[in-house]
Amino acid sequence: MGNLLKVLTREIENYPHFFLDFENAQPTDGEREVWNQISAVLQDSESMLADLQAYKGAGQEIRDAIQNPNDIQLQEKAWNSVCPLVVRLKRFYEFSLQTKKALQSLLESLTCPPYTPTQHLEREQALAKEFAEILHFTLRFDELKMRNPAIQNDFSYYRRTISRNRINNMHLDIENEVNNEMANRMSLFYAEATQYSLLNTDFFLPFQNKTLPIENTTDCLSTMASVCKVMLETPEYRSRFTSEETLMFCMRVMVGVIILYDHVHPVGAFSKTSKIDMKGCIKVLKEQPPDSVEGLLNALRFTTKHLNDESTSKQIRAMLQ
Repeated sequence: MGNLLKVLTREIENYPHFFLDFENAQPTDGEREVWNQISAVLQDSESMLADLQAYKGAGQEIRDAIQNPNDIQLQEKAWNSVCPLVVRLKRFYEFSLQTKKALQSLLESLTCPPYTPTQHLEREQALAKEFAEILHFTLRFDELKMRNPAIQNDFSYYRRTISRNRINNMHLDIENEVNNEMANRMSLFYAEATQYSLLNTDFFLPFQNKTLPIENTTDCLSTMASVCKVMLETPEYRSRFTSEETLMFCMRVMVGVIILYDHVHPVGAFSKTSKIDMKGCIKVLKEQPPDSVEGLLNALRFTTKHLNDESTSKQIRAMLQ
């Protein structure tokens, strides 16, 4: 089974329990074609996150322009500051589309017959690692986006200026780079400071593949959640990781697959019939330093679909209060 080892030291009834080596899993010959396609996308993920983290915005220039509407120099300064930022925002948006396309390939590989999703995760741990890396990237991206109001401010100023110039029958060069259709799509993507890309409608398209039973997808997601939970709560396996960042990786991936499961599964992740041990997952998160997991707990509080259903136990709701 390669680097995916069964956890033999404890029995966790009704839940899959494996150890997935997120740090060292390598593709087999059978995985390599898909792995190479995904790797080509993921190789840019860290630079995208670094660029987003360094995003400062043009807040001062925009404020000066708004407060001095008749000062042409300040208007030009604000516009010239915002335009390259909008090009950066377009690049972030286009990369998000690439990750969704990559997710489609991975999901098909990890859920297709004749193997069950659990067997796929055991046999194809390198693809499972890439699946996890896409979710990890998405949650990190969203955490950074949520904490940076400059993104929405810059893009709103850009759209207002474009609209004003369009009324005056003016065409600006940047519209060749970010036309109205692209701006509309980007606006939806950046519209809410609290919006998670995981909840973007486009992100769910890979999970609505009509050629695969929905159970294949939800089994894949629940198995990944269980794998992450077991690794986080089992000291002998936590100790195998070489860095704290790998523990954060596990936590983000666990939360990501829970969010997806809760939106894809008909009754969600919080139901008594759910294949995800939600109490155990929340407990693992709350055992970590609060500053490191507050964003993940908020993701469960505010971006899941079924938390407030009547079928969700009071104990689980209380754990997330």
